[in-house]
Amino acid sequence: MKPADRQVLIERVVSAHRALDPLERLKSEPAFHDLDEAGRREAYELALTTRRLEAALDEAGLSSTGWAVLKRITER
Repeated sequence: MKPADRQVLIERVVSAHRALDPLERLKSEPAFHDLDEAGRREAYELALTTRRLEAALDEAGLSSTGWAVLKRITER
């Protein structure tokens, strides 16, 4: 796999966006399964860093994942 392709997969895994199935359940990110163990570990570390930065910059102290979860909870 080319480094650029690998980086795209990592970025997709790190994103807070998750698709929904027809029953509106969250689907896993397909890119996760396309990464090897080292790529998944790198994505995990990047996600931790990204979420901490997002939370630090957010007035409510939430990351994009936190906001996405809160939105799903309050919409039900």
